[in-house]
Amino acid sequence: MALFRATPTLSEEVRAWRAGLRHVAGIDEAGRGPMAGPVVAAAVVLDPQWAAEWWSELRDSKQLTNGRRTALAERLRAEAAYGVGTAGHDEIDADGLIEATRRAMWRAVDALPREPDLLLIDALSLTKGGYNGRRERSIVHGDALCVSIAAASVVAKDARDRLMDGYDTEYPEYGFGHNRGYCTADHLAALAEHGPCPIHRRSFAPVRDFLEQAGQ
Repeated sequence: MALFRATPTLSEEVRAWRAGLRHVAGIDEAGRGPMAGPVVAAAVVLDPQWAAEWWSELRDSKQLTNGRRTALAERLRAEAAYGVGTAGHDEIDADGLIEATRRAMWRAVDALPREPDLLLIDALSLTKGGYNGRRERSIVHGDALCVSIAAASVVAKDARDRLMDGYDTEYPEYGFGHNRGYCTADHLAALAEHGPCPIHRRSFAPVRDFLEQAGQ
């Protein structure tokens, strides 16, 4: 699937700020596609009083090099309000990927230092998952269109990469430090040779197929 490319703007945030909604949280996730590891979400609130030129450098995390994404994540953690939430492989297997993603997003919002006035969410709706009582706006391709959501995508991806680096040390045979749990050729070969490790998602086809063939 082709990557949707655009330059994120502050149009959604400005509209909310002008309506008196100062604390606007962009929300996005990383790690829905891999067959191992958690899904990680981030919520980022950019303060209009501290608008910075470097915000114009924010993009969907998939459009950034590893080095640039890491540098932007560090600036966001230093200069913006943010929260990170995760949902583990076990929750993904038990409740499904979409519900687990919503749960990670709820946890990211709850981890913010204060209650947000508005949620700008990449594609998903949180109220449909039972998280009622907060204003929200779901934006398709939000990480490519909205600066706050792009910021959240950067923080979420950086946080998940750090988690997978830790798992790489714990389970070095799978190459999590570079494949991040995605279905790469080397990861599939490692799965065929070693079988799944504790953080593999049993409900995802490659892992499920291996277990079925192994009679497990």
